[in-house]
Amino acid sequence: MKKIISLVLLLITVATFSFSTPAWAGDAVKGAAVFSANCASCHMGGRNVVNAAKTLQKADLEKYEMYDIEKIKTQIMKGKAAMPAFKNITAEQVEDVATYVLSQADKGWK
Repeated sequence: MKKIISLVLLLITVATFSFSTPAWAGDAVKGAAVFSANCASCHMGGRNVVNAAKTLQKADLEKYEMYDIEKIKTQIMKGKAAMPAFKNITAEQVEDVATYVLSQADKGWK
């Protein structure tokens, strides 16, 4: 009986953590405002007006190995290719924007 209970608890734990959305440290609501002011001109709705293949959609973030809060924060702070570095925003704002991007990617930018 103990084995069955242990197995059921294990399955519940695995199901809970396998299908839940990850929690990020930033504030997506605050990140939305910073994104709107700094990023939306090129990335409105998760698109990319400079390079249409590299959007902020979850599939593209995963394809280009960018579905990671630290990688997104680095890209915001340092820039890359045509994207400039955003040195006029705080570390907290960078965290918030990265959180917003990932949360929107998970929602399909709806």
